[in-house]
Amino acid sequence: MKHYSLMLLAFTFFIASCKRQHINKTSDASSIDSLKVADTKPVIDSLTITTPSKPEVAVTEEEKVKIDEIDFKYLKAKAKVSYKSPNDNQSFTVDIRMRKDSLIWMNVSAFGITVATALFNDSLVKLYDKYHGEYKEYTYEDFAGKFNFNVSYDILQALVVGNRPFKKNKSRVVRSNEYFLLKQEENKVLIDNYIGENKKLKKILLTQEDTSNKLTLDFDDFTTLNQFLFPQSSLITLDYQSKEDQKMYQTVVNIKHTKVELLDTPLEFPFRVPEKLLNKN
Repeated sequence: MKHYSLMLLAFTFFIASCKRQHINKTSDASSIDSLKVADTKPVIDSLTITTPSKPEVAVTEEEKVKIDEIDFKYLKAKAKVSYKSPNDNQSFTVDIRMRKDSLIWMNVSAFGITVATALFNDSLVKLYDKYHGEYKEYTYEDFAGKFNFNVSYDILQALVVGNRPFKKNKSRVVRSNEYFLLKQEENKVLIDNYIGENKKLKKILLTQEDTSNKLTLDFDDFTTLNQFLFPQSSLITLDYQSKEDQKMYQTVVNIKHTKVELLDTPLEFPFRVPEKLLNKN
């Protein structure tokens, strides 16, 4: 399996590919096409938002649709993450640390052993595959090019906390059944933000214009945390077309936070890579 299968889009694909490498270390170097979509049900069916039966109707300006977003300086969390594909169904423990709008640290472990560590800032992705003793650095442009989706730091942060990825981008607001829908466009990606009655984002749908690949983030189990409603459960789904065989594939990850802290006190972000690996990069 190719080394870059380690990094399938932060939470969703970073975690999932770590698992595949752990299980299939001696398998054929066949890239991500092993994730062919099968007729399997998502982990959380209740979060699926169906296409509205009625036409969407523009109702107001963005400023009049206030989203209850989570404000914090530092975040510390632990989550149980289950990865599901037609060929696999595995679970991981993920420790997460974040400095808002600037840094995300993830440590992925299985059976009590660290598998990999990742560090994301606003311009660079650093990934240390401890199991295989490999280290890579990527710009977000390179990172996106490998995985058929225009990922950014803002999208990765949204995966963790459920805030809107692009706040300064102009939005068109429409009413979609029981939801307000904020429609945006950023770097050739269409963004649909579904806002529930509790003023929280219930779903973010990102569609890449040039490929029609889709990344869906569903949020549920909102719990009060430091006066904010925090989504304890998330469902992340990527549907994409393979460049090799033009077939559609899917990766699904279910995230359940077991502990979350919003802090004012600075955190450490330990990311230690053997010097011999740094010299190879």
